[in-house]
Amino acid sequence: MSLHLEVGPPREGSRAGSGPARQHGRPDRSPRAWLSRFDLLLSPYFYIAPFFVLFAIFGAYPLGYTLWVSLHDWDLLAEEQPFVGLDNYTRLLGDADFWNSVVNTLGIFALSTVPQLLLALWLAHLLNRRLRARTLFRMGVLIPNITSTAAVAIVFGQLFSREFGMINWLLDLVGVDGIDWKASKLTAWIAVSTMVDWRWTGYNALIFLAAMQAIPRDLYEAAAIDGARQARQFWSITVPLLKPTIIFCVIVSTIGGLQLFTEPLLFNSGTNPIRGGPMRESQTMTMYMFENAFAPNFNFGYGSAVAWMLFALIVVVALINVLIIRRLGNDPGGRQ
Repeated sequence: MSLHLEVGPPREGSRAGSGPARQHGRPDRSPRAWLSRFDLLLSPYFYIAPFFVLFAIFGAYPLGYTLWVSLHDWDLLAEEQPFVGLDNYTRLLGDADFWNSVVNTLGIFALSTVPQLLLALWLAHLLNRRLRARTLFRMGVLIPNITSTAAVAIVFGQLFSREFGMINWLLDLVGVDGIDWKASKLTAWIAVSTMVDWRWTGYNALIFLAAMQAIPRDLYEAAAIDGARQARQFWSITVPLLKPTIIFCVIVSTIGGLQLFTEPLLFNSGTNPIRGGPMRESQTMTMYMFENAFAPNFNFGYGSAVAWMLFALIVVVALINVLIIRRLGNDPGGRQ
């Protein structure tokens, strides 16, 4: 008996290969193939859908509802809320207290965000070196961020106390008279900004540190062979490669800095702290929004208009910051 093996393409009409349906180019309509196409085309949308669903419920809807409320005379204690159009915004543009809150917000933002990011970048550079117990130091910089804001405000309130504060005691040692930190805009801005910097510098430093560790060490070794010192390596290698991370931190710090509420509120603890001091020295836009939307005014429509003006200010300032950073990063004259 002999065994004959037939090698070659299957004959026409045979069941070998992928079947008659596939030979004639017909799509496979089996349940398994349908599930495979479904997984390939639609499953990515299901994976990202939870974020957009939650954003629509807790982000887009409140934003749109706030805009609708801002077009009404929405008194929380009244039974009717008549439609007034843009009257709240027109009134807002002529409100001196509103513009005072805008100036306070931008002033505190400038005094807190710029030093905060520079200190965070410098601190991350130090933590990126070979240090003993560097894990302990890296964990330690995050302690201010996890500390209760109320505790931070109490401590800094004592430090900046007019009569028995440590800051005034140190100033007295060098011959400077004690300062009433809550009595003027600039001193109140400095006190609140110091509190914000102490709390958030470590948080940004860890973000910068994570980005620095992703930079290839070969670049630093090549720069060292060419004779570049650590300062030149930092400004010529580290900072340019950190530009996406710097943009992220700037945007996040902008949003947080312009929405500042708890620190100035607790710093001015006492009679009616929502005003930010007797003459509204450190009242931010969020504090002014709360004052109008809730106690003592209960004008929800006017407070919603303040909220939308704050949203517009955040967008404008964030775009300006991003454009400045990109311009500096792409400037041929600024490269070393």
